Amino acid sequence: MSEHLDPFFQVPQTTHSTTQGDVDLPILYFDVSTVLAFFVVDRDAAEAKLSSTGLQLALTVGGRALVGIAHYEYRRTGVGTYNEVGVALPVLPEGAPTPRNLIQALYGSVDERRLGFHILDLPVTTPAADAAGRELWGYPKFVAPIPFHLDGRNFESSVTDPDGNGDIFTLSGRLLPSLPAPAMSLVLYSHHQGDLLRTAVNVRGRVNLRPGRSLQLRVGESTHRMANNLRDLGLDGARPLVVMDTHRFQSRLNAGVPVRTLGAVTTHAATDSSRASFGSASRRG
Repeated sequence: MSEHLDPFFQVPQTTHSTTQGDVDLPILYFDVSTVLAFFVVDRDAAEAKLSSTGLQLALTVGGRALVGIAHYEYRRTGVGTYNEVGVALPVLPEGAPTPRNLIQALYGSVDERRLGFHILDLPVTTPAADAAGRELWGYPKFVAPIPFHLDGRNFESSVTDPDGNGDIFTLSGRLLPSLPAPAMSLVLYSHHQGDLLRTAVNVRGRVNLRPGRSLQLRVGESTHRMANNLRDLGLDGARPLVVMDTHRFQSRLNAGVPVRTLGAVTTHAATDSSRASFGSASRRG
């Protein structure tokens, strides 16, 4: 189906200015490959990364914390072609109750979901993607080379230190047999101009769900902030618990909405997320 006729992409958009040019929100991602690896790490080390954020850790496994590292090869998007890597912790706003139904917490409507992800580092390969993320959402982006290779069942990706000190890290290995699984839409929490933002990311597609033990992460000699974060979390030499990958990823990255209180995210505030993305655009159009 042509994207011009595809209801998933037929949404009103608003134009926002950045130092690298105008960006239409939601940003539309038409043709993407992605590999998402989940690791288990020390809970205290993960909680230390959330100090003074207004967020609390979620999704522990056997008393240990989860951390996700997502690799993207964006071949066609509303902000051009680029690659990206995100390191993120699953979180809840401080004071929010722990979800009783994990499937609902991860796959329920993003308009009603409290559980989300807080990004620690988000390198990208283009200045346009960097400016959009930092200036519109407050994401911790920086520009760096990010080679990405997903061919059959072989995967390798890395982030190169932009200051010329080798690789920040590399994740590589041969992917194990998989089971099909639905793609997971996301909620992201970030800090922008003094506000805690909640951002919905609508995702669609089918992914391969695999054991992750055949991949390994190696932190390089870099002293970049991202390398230090990975070391602090004990990820040098670590192997993922599970991996999700696909060549058929599509998404919409919506505008962020300020969370009214840091203690909880109400259903009313969550519903306003979609209103900000779609309702304000309708007023414009």
